[in-house]
Amino acid sequence: MVGETLEQHCEIEFNRIRATAFPGSYFEKDNDARAGSKGDYIFRDSDNAGTEIVSVMFEMKNENDGTATKHKNEDFLKELDKDRTEKGCEYAVLVSLLEPDSELYNTGIVDVSHRYPKMYVIRPQFFIQLIALLRNAAMNSLKYKTELALVKAQNIDITNFEQQIEDFKDVFGRNWRLASDGFGEAIKRIDEAIKDLEKTKAALHKSANNLRLANDKAEDLTIRKLTRGNATMAARFVELEQAKTAEWEVN
Repeated sequence: MVGETLEQHCEIEFNRIRATAFPGSYFEKDNDARAGSKGDYIFRDSDNAGTEIVSVMFEMKNENDGTATKHKNEDFLKELDKDRTEKGCEYAVLVSLLEPDSELYNTGIVDVSHRYPKMYVIRPQFFIQLIALLRNAAMNSLKYKTELALVKAQNIDITNFEQQIEDFKDVFGRNWRLASDGFGEAIKRIDEAIKDLEKTKAALHKSANNLRLANDKAEDLTIRKLTRGNATMAARFVELEQAKTAEWEVN
């Protein structure tokens, strides 16, 4: 098997048992190369609530026997880890026919987590077995993942609630300060208005007192007082009085 042939072999093997072993899983080629590179296949499985159980980035490698430069599995681990990280997969698996004489890789599933976390190198015959192992192991921790997701959601709700409380306190405090400033200004203006009214009241009292004095003086005004010290006017008023008296006698 070379090139696409190895990929096709793995895809065929998976599809043979997909309906019975992994009915709700996702297993497709990685065609997203926006980050500059891509893996070969991505496997994801989730529960009915949508909580992810497990995710795996797969890379398939082989080469012709006639190739001058022989590659090693080690040559592809760094790029595989990069692809796994960019696509958000938990595990990374290199399905390889490289180094066919290696006793290490020919014995079974090789854990290379000492180089890159949660990474394995396998031969094609262990492809389905490894998926099942990773999925079953993840199923055992699904309860804790679900509880963790719930706690995270609750923490988000609490955070949002606390933020809403803080926002309300900020708005209320700002409105209270504005209202307090408004009350203070209104009270200041009322005090000033009261002072103005007191001044007006005092002025009116003063005016009323002056009017009373003027009225008293007007009521006390007599001809005798008006002509005091003025002989001519006094004589004239006497003549007028005499004329009125004579007129009354004739009538």
